[in-house]
Amino acid sequence: MNVFLVDDEPLALKRLTRLLQATGRVQVSGSESDPERAVERIRSQPPDALFLDIEMPGMTGFDLLSRLPSDPLVVFTTAYDRYALRAFEVNSVDYLLKPVEPDQLDRALTKLERMLGGSEPRVDIKTLAAQLAQALEKREPEHLTRIASKLGDRVEFIETAQITHFYAKDKLTYAATAAKHHVVDLTIADLEEKLDPQRFIRIHRSTIVSFDAIRELYTWFGGRLLVRLKDGKTELNVARDRVTQLKSKLGV
Repeated sequence: MNVFLVDDEPLALKRLTRLLQATGRVQVSGSESDPERAVERIRSQPPDALFLDIEMPGMTGFDLLSRLPSDPLVVFTTAYDRYALRAFEVNSVDYLLKPVEPDQLDRALTKLERMLGGSEPRVDIKTLAAQLAQALEKREPEHLTRIASKLGDRVEFIETAQITHFYAKDKLTYAATAAKHHVVDLTIADLEEKLDPQRFIRIHRSTIVSFDAIRELYTWFGGRLLVRLKDGKTELNVARDRVTQLKSKLGV
C-alpha cells in the first residue's frame, strides 16, 4: 500500500513517516508540507491512501480534497479532541490525534487494508469531509492550561502561565520556563492550535512566544526582527511573514 503524507509541520511529517515505516505495512511514496505542491504531486501520481492534516495555513485538508479529481482513501491527522470527532468513528473515515501513537496507527492501517481489499466498503470521502468540517466549526475552543512533559517513568505537568516560549530543535519540541526547558510531545503546529491566542503567538515556524514574556522588539542586521524576553538573555527570531501580525497584537 502506497501512502502520501501532507502536514504543514515538518517535524510532524518526519515523526509520522518514521512510525509508518516502522510498521512494515506501507510504502511512503512521498510527503509534502506545502498543500499547493501536495495537490500537484497527488494528481500526478495518486497514492492508495492519504494521511492528511486538517488545519494548514492557506488551505485546509478539506480544501485540498475538494481539488482532487478522485476520492482517495484518507486518514486525517488532527489535534482536535475526541468529542468533536467521535461521531465519525463509525463512518470508516479514520483519524489520528496528534501526537500520533503506534496503536492509533495500527488501527488506521487495518481499516485502510480492509477497504483496499474490498472487505469493507469505501465511503464518499468528500461528503464526509464536508460534514466533519461543519462539526469542527461548531466546536468550542479548548485552550491548554498545562502541558505534560515525560521524563522516563515520570510525567511532569507545567502550567502554561509559567512558560515563556516553545521552540523546536533537533526534532524535539521544548517548553521553556524560567527554571528549565521541558521536552513536550507536541509539535509547534499542535501547540499553535491548542494554546490561547490571547496569550501566545507563533512568531516563526519553530517558535511560539508568550506575550507576557516579551520585553522588547528590535531590528537586527538584514532587517530581521528579534524578540527579547524579560529574562534579559533570550532572543527569538521573528519570521518575515509573521512580523505584521506580531506588531498588531502588541499594538505597535
